[in-house]
Amino acid sequence: MQEVYELFNAIGCCSFATRDGENGIDARIAHFFAYDDEGLYLRTMRVKPFYRQLKEGGVLAVSAERTGAPCSWDDDNLPHFQPGYMVRVSGEVRELTQAEVDEKAAGNPLFNVAVYDINKYPETVVFVLHRFHGEYYDYDFNMVHRDHKILRERFAFGGDSFVPAGLSIDPDRCIACGACAEACTHKAIFPTDDGAAYRILGERCDECGNCFHVCPAGAVRSKGC
Repeated sequence: MQEVYELFNAIGCCSFATRDGENGIDARIAHFFAYDDEGLYLRTMRVKPFYRQLKEGGVLAVSAERTGAPCSWDDDNLPHFQPGYMVRVSGEVRELTQAEVDEKAAGNPLFNVAVYDINKYPETVVFVLHRFHGEYYDYDFNMVHRDHKILRERFAFGGDSFVPAGLSIDPDRCIACGACAEACTHKAIFPTDDGAAYRILGERCDECGNCFHVCPAGAVRSKGC
């Protein structure tokens, strides 16, 4: 939990998206202010739409990006990204009682800001994202620091589950022609140890579909169907 919190905290302001009934999806910039072994914590005010959406929908999605410099563009209007990372989580939230906030504040200094805000703005409330799944997506698209573009790690908390990153290859259908590896710009595809088939490293796979597109045997499994 600490690692996930620190990834978001290093970014600061992040995009928090909620369901808004018949209006669809709403989003705003916010941040997590604390963590513990029960989840990630955020705060808002009862008078805000954010509060109503959290209470009625009970779910939250948060995403953010950190990079060393803004994207630049070449003469062909193609982007060049500096190395960085993206992180996202999606899951269930619940409101804490004042007694819970007080108890946590007694042992966790990260809750000092919540106590301060509650005293200054009495309509302040605290929510915890207590069950969620997410992904850490480290990118170096121009391969400045390594010989492949991305490293992905997916995770879950509070009893939630996640779908592993990356496409996959059915070894029973693979004919080991190598077309997939040639088409993979992310350098995520390699022969198996016995050379009888190819395999995809999920942590390097961006799920771009190039391997799916070129495979003559239909061995690459799509997540879209």
